[in-house]
Amino acid sequence: MTVRLEQLRRCHFAVDLGAARTRVYIKGVGLVVDEPSVAAVNTRNGALIAVGEFAEKMTGRTPSYIRVVRPVSGGTVVDIEMAQRMLRQLLGDKMRRGLRRKPRLRAAACTPHDAGPLAQRATVETLVGLGARRVELVDTLIAAAVGCGLPVERPEAAMIMVCGAAATQVAVLSLGSIVTAERIPVGGEAVDRAIVQHLRHEHELMLPSQSVRPLQLALSGNGLTSHGPESTEIHGRDVATGLARSVRVDTAAVREAIQTPLTAVLDGIGKVLRDCPPDLVADLADRGIMMVGGSALLPGLDQMLIEATGMPVHIAERPDVCAIQGIGAMLEGRIEPLVMDPLAA
Repeated sequence: MTVRLEQLRRCHFAVDLGAARTRVYIKGVGLVVDEPSVAAVNTRNGALIAVGEFAEKMTGRTPSYIRVVRPVSGGTVVDIEMAQRMLRQLLGDKMRRGLRRKPRLRAAACTPHDAGPLAQRATVETLVGLGARRVELVDTLIAAAVGCGLPVERPEAAMIMVCGAAATQVAVLSLGSIVTAERIPVGGEAVDRAIVQHLRHEHELMLPSQSVRPLQLALSGNGLTSHGPESTEIHGRDVATGLARSVRVDTAAVREAIQTPLTAVLDGIGKVLRDCPPDLVADLADRGIMMVGGSALLPGLDQMLIEATGMPVHIAERPDVCAIQGIGAMLEGRIEPLVMDPLAA
């Protein structure tokens, strides 16, 4: 990480291409883009109609000739050309002109843990298409740990859990590196699908995609525990008739429906702890787990982890932007590298 820090300080901007949101940090300016990773395209002429928030609102509401696409899936770019077009539009002409004036433009990007060579190459090519002459890749786990203030450079354990839309990443860090980590292909989208399937099977109700989040927010307080509200009213479409219908949903049944995807996350945490050296596990007993990522705000998830692991669980102050803020701190030089002097002979 020491060598990487020196290289990162030369970068001019950083990008976090997430499955749910795209964020851009410009050195000396700060966070300039925080929009959904969505684009709307006219299939007749290939024109880009909208990106970001407006394109996300168009999901499921467009005529046949307009297609809403997500060029990023699971933190990996699956459509390089569309990702480049989306980023250009999100940055705007003014910011892109400012970046193009930089001599030998350098960029940094967050990549998921254990991202393969093809996934890394897709990220690099996306930023090269924006004019970057060199691209530095940073593990999302390290960037998020720096962004939420964990002491990653010290010889002590720090456990982080990045709750993304498509996957959950869990790692134990020490001395600026990842000691052990696990990537679980279960995220906020899996929880959404579990809720949609439960309502379809039990209540014969088709829930619009944009109504899943309000349902999760309805599980306020200790939503994933038995202390949450007993029921909540949901509006959707009847499977048989196609007409609009409202049902009162038992939140206890919803909690049971989302246990399956969340159980996989608990198994991943257990595997990381089993693979971790005993001395570091002893540190974690007091320090606990730091949760970051947009899905970390799922009501009651932290309490569920406390009951399952017996360790303290903390949610970062702004969990959704920890990764981009962490890589931004590296760009600005606010993170000092660990210096190890060899012992004198």
